Amino acid sequence: MAMTIHVDIVSAEKTLYSGSAEVVIAPGQRGELGIYPRHTPLLTTLKPGSVRLKLPNQVEEELIYVSGGILEVQPNVVTILSDSAIRGADLDEAKALEAMRAAEETMKDKAATIDYAQAQIELAQAVAQLAAIKKLRKLS
Repeated sequence: MAMTIHVDIVSAEKTLYSGSAEVVIAPGQRGELGIYPRHTPLLTTLKPGSVRLKLPNQVEEELIYVSGGILEVQPNVVTILSDSAIRGADLDEAKALEAMRAAEETMKDKAATIDYAQAQIELAQAVAQLAAIKKLRKLS
């Protein structure tokens, strides 16, 4: 039997996952983080992207999109807190494509008084959702 670690993934709206995992792979600010049982304690920020969970007795990975957030690792628990999180199966490709197009158009409009930082955040989140959808298709 493989060693496991308890994982909690929580958004502002709800708990998306609470259970055991053999491995947690998360989108850290400086690259992907692989968290195994008995990992050194860690606290870091996450960028928009997909959190992948290798669950015990399951071949397919569980994929959850997070819009960024905080990752805390303790010896027996991994906690991910995110403003927004969506299960991989619930991601909407058409909606993500539209959000990406809207953010790109907003950034191109030089005459408009817009918040470029907000437009960049929305663009990064849309691109990360589309990447998560592509990963999910490869896993299926």
